[in-house]
Amino acid sequence: MTSITEVTVHDVRFPTAASGDGSDAINRGDYSATYVELSTDDGPTGAGFTFTNGRGNEITCAAVDALAHHVRGRTVQEVTVEPVAFWRSLVADVQLRWLGPEKGVIHMATGALVNAVWDLRAKLAGKPMWRYLAELPTDELVANVDFRHITDALTPDEAAAILDKGRDGLADRLALLEREGFPSYTTSVGWLGYPDDKVRALTREAYAQGWRAMKMKVGGPPADDLRRARIIRSEIGPDALLMMDANQVWDVDEAITNMTALAEVDPYWIEEPTHADDILGHARIARAMDELAGGRCRVATGEVAANKVIFKQLLQAEAIGVMQIDACRVGGVNEVLAEMLLAAKFGVPICPHAGGVGLCEYVQHLAIFDYLRVGASLEGRMVEYVDHLHEHFVDPVRTRDGRYLLPAAPGYSATMRPESIATFRFPDGPAWR
Repeated sequence: MTSITEVTVHDVRFPTAASGDGSDAINRGDYSATYVELSTDDGPTGAGFTFTNGRGNEITCAAVDALAHHVRGRTVQEVTVEPVAFWRSLVADVQLRWLGPEKGVIHMATGALVNAVWDLRAKLAGKPMWRYLAELPTDELVANVDFRHITDALTPDEAAAILDKGRDGLADRLALLEREGFPSYTTSVGWLGYPDDKVRALTREAYAQGWRAMKMKVGGPPADDLRRARIIRSEIGPDALLMMDANQVWDVDEAITNMTALAEVDPYWIEEPTHADDILGHARIARAMDELAGGRCRVATGEVAANKVIFKQLLQAEAIGVMQIDACRVGGVNEVLAEMLLAAKFGVPICPHAGGVGLCEYVQHLAIFDYLRVGASLEGRMVEYVDHLHEHFVDPVRTRDGRYLLPAAPGYSATMRPESIATFRFPDGPAWR
């Protein structure tokens, strides 16, 4: 029996604001992680985190401390046997639930803790997270999903059928990934704070490195958005994919108007075109994009979708053509499993949100598992890649010719280097003094 003896949380922040890395129409901050370590009595340390954006990281750290008693003292075996009961102890805390429920800071803190437990489970099994999940029996995967509030869209029997079907051809799909890697796109070329010359140079460099799908930020002055989009399209040619991300800055009518102009450069999707909670707004934009581009431009969202219920509604309303799960905005792997199964039920491809601090490290495992056991197709599926801060992780992502290579080390690739924690810990690390 492996017992979790201590929960330690670190406020880790990287000074990215000055360089414009990560800048978009709304956000410009210092990429940060609420980083959690689970010490055990006779095994490895579990690692997990949630991504934040500078000021406010101390709030998610405090939320982790407030929830930690639900994790401290438990055995990994206990959590494995009753996973939903464990998950509900965090999301349905009789006092802390009032701060959500199942959304915002308290839910992101839950995600950090839950992901650390899953990292520990995979490390104890001696497998990378994607393989650990892919090799779990169907009944055990279903047992890890809390179906409360989503049975009108997905039942446990339907989930089991999807996972059982996912066993067919699994070995062939795995062999393909081992040969070729997982498809990806890069966002590093088009941050909103970059000048035109830098956008052009980064786009040219990314294309030379093998990237054939790239994303740019929009939501600035419309003429600037179009000018920058033309620069990128001129560098990548007509056949490469160009995605756009408005980071929720537009109203619904404004999104439709601006995308009518940007349709000139043939965008593959428009991401977060309006407020993340506006299900009906997204649905209206999706219908307008279908009429405007004949289905060539999809609506994508999900990186700040608060929980599985929001995703359920987006899918039921036919509001999205691409579902962008986030590894730690929601309540960790358990909730992401529910979201993946919902996407498979509705036939919508998953392209996980990444970037930030360690999100690429996390979501590579989720995308691989989705392909192997849930969605079982690469059609329309890509993982976001941002070339920032990977050096701070013990098991960083690896790419080749614009594709993720399969991670091999046991765990969720979430463990940060001790020297990085010490250097960038806020406010006493050398980087902040």
